[in-house]
Amino acid sequence: MDKLRIEGGRRLRGTVQTGGAKNAALPALAACLLTGEEVEVRNAPRVRDVRTMLRVLEQLGASVDPGEAALRVRTERFASFEAPYDLVKTMRASVLVLGPLLARHGRARVSLPGGCAIGERPIDFHLAGLQKMGAEVAVEHGYVEATAKRLRGARIAFPVPSVTATENLMMAGCLAEGTTVLENCAREPEVVDLGALLAGMGASLQGVGTERIEIEGRPSLHGAAHTVIPDRIEAGTYVVAAAAAGDEVTVAGCRPEHLTALLQHLEDAGLDLAFGEDWIRVRGGELRAGNLETEPYPGFPTDMQAQCMALATQASGDSLLVETIFEKRFMHVGELRRMGARVHIDGRRATVTGPTRLTGAQTMATDLRASACLVVAALVADGVTVVDRVYHLDRGYESMETKLQGLGAAVERIR
Repeated sequence: MDKLRIEGGRRLRGTVQTGGAKNAALPALAACLLTGEEVEVRNAPRVRDVRTMLRVLEQLGASVDPGEAALRVRTERFASFEAPYDLVKTMRASVLVLGPLLARHGRARVSLPGGCAIGERPIDFHLAGLQKMGAEVAVEHGYVEATAKRLRGARIAFPVPSVTATENLMMAGCLAEGTTVLENCAREPEVVDLGALLAGMGASLQGVGTERIEIEGRPSLHGAAHTVIPDRIEAGTYVVAAAAAGDEVTVAGCRPEHLTALLQHLEDAGLDLAFGEDWIRVRGGELRAGNLETEPYPGFPTDMQAQCMALATQASGDSLLVETIFEKRFMHVGELRRMGARVHIDGRRATVTGPTRLTGAQTMATDLRASACLVVAALVADGVTVVDRVYHLDRGYESMETKLQGLGAAVERIR
């Protein structure tokens, strides 16, 4: 099992390039099931979750060309209607094939998804929405089984915004008969990116990126070429790493407008930031404690909370971090404490006291963003830190050790 060995104390300098957004590439690949023509997906990161999704598509009958410049997917006909447990057990986004498969094929059997163990993330919203659209849905033996001769448009209001439920029902609505109206939708940039692809495939959508999306169903969609947006969480992770351990670092190829809440938090903490259309420059310096509370977009992203906790150990004063999205997203705290961090947990509230001298230690990643948190902590720690179970990290970050090496960090992958 791979590990990262990190020798702390090296100051980061230079430029790091942001890759394509994993959480935009996965729904884009699922959308390829909506047409029999070829869909070209550019700028998809070559991370573990993307490779898993491609295997799911091949299982369903798609032909996949994993070219260097773009992924090309064509699903002329379906060989199967089942996404099996062995493929989807590690990736929650596998549920995104449910809507497209049911809308075009009329039948779907999808294993209940896995992913990071950061809390309960039921797919009830997906299933209730598909039932409103006329599907017969059952959950048996760990699988969702659904059938529909043809889905019908419906009005669906989500109890709370859900990114994957919004995306799944958007895709289902594109081939449904009549008009589908989704209310209380997620507004994340990844949802907007999926809407751009679907429109390029001939779908009729209004309001994507707002709380209300209206979809006029079409009998069929056609192929398209689409470029995935940059990964805002990868960019944010390198911004935080630079804030903790950098002299001057430029994060290139990103969209600063997708990181407004994070950048505001860091500026309030005293960080020297500059940014342009597709770059962010970070200069290291003294950090003040600051508070944050995770919220759906455009609020502070839950996927940046763990990295900012590592940064808070280096800020002067007490920082309060409130996690409102997932109830188990403080599992990295125990590992940070082993490195010397002073963190007090009270339910979904964490108080971090800094600045603290961290020391290298043997650590174990519990989930994707916890992995990134430990890497940030290791960069500023005295001595050597080993981060075990970095397969979590590989699900969402492409060649992180190589990118950090390019900034001067002493990082290597070991077994």
